[in-house]
Amino acid sequence: MPRYLLPLALAASVAFPAMAAAADTTPTPRIVVTGEGQATTPPDLALLSLAVMREAKTARAALDANNDAMAAVIAAMKAAGIKDRDLQTSGIQINPRYNYTNKADGSQEAELVAYQVTNTLAVRVRDLDKTGEIIDKAVSLGVNQGGGITFTNDDPAATVTAARKKAVADAIAKAKTLAEAAGVNLGKVLEISDQSFTPPPMPINAKAFDAARSAVPVQAGENAYSVQVTVTFELK
Repeated sequence: MPRYLLPLALAASVAFPAMAAAADTTPTPRIVVTGEGQATTPPDLALLSLAVMREAKTARAALDANNDAMAAVIAAMKAAGIKDRDLQTSGIQINPRYNYTNKADGSQEAELVAYQVTNTLAVRVRDLDKTGEIIDKAVSLGVNQGGGITFTNDDPAATVTAARKKAVADAIAKAKTLAEAAGVNLGKVLEISDQSFTPPPMPINAKAFDAARSAVPVQAGENAYSVQVTVTFELK
C-alpha cells in the first residue's frame, strides 16, 4: 500500500467502529404504561385507641386516679382474652389547666385550677366478634377519650399479591391496545415498578362511647388493597 494511503486506512479503521458503537447506543423504542389492580379481603384485626383522662387539684392526685382507672381497663382487656402482646401504652400526658381572667389593662391573669392526666392504650383485638363488647366494657370502666378504631389485616401479603397481579395484567392490556392502535408490536418488558396502597383507618365517633349501654354495634366490612404498577415495554 502506498505510504500516502496509510493514514486514510488508519482513519477509516477508527471511524467505522466508532460509527458502529454510535449505532448501538440508539435509544430502543419503548412505551410506558400504568396499570392498577385491587383486591379485597375481610379484616381479621381491630386496632383500638382507648384513653382515660382524669383531673384533680394536684398532678399526683390526677395520676393516681388515672392509674386506678387504667389498671381496671387493662385487667378487663385481659379477662376478655386480649394477650399482653396486644396491649401497649401509646402515650401519657400530664397537663395543667388554667382559668384566664381579663384584666382592666387588657392583659390576662392565669390561675392554675387543676391537672389533667391522660393515658392512652393501644389494643389489638383478634376476635372481631368481641370488638363491640370490649369497647363497651372499656367505657364502663372509665375510658372517656380517644375512640379510634381501625380494621386491618394481620398479614395482607396474599391479598396485595392478588392486587399486584391484576395491576400487571391491566398494564399489559393497556400496552397491547396502544401498540395495536399505533401499528407496532409489543416487545419484552424493560422495566417495572409498583406502589401499594393500604386502606385508610375507619374511625368510630368517640361520642358513641358515651351513649353505649350494651355492646357497641360494629361492622368490619372489607378492606381493599390497591396496587399501581408502571411498566416499560420495548416496541418492535
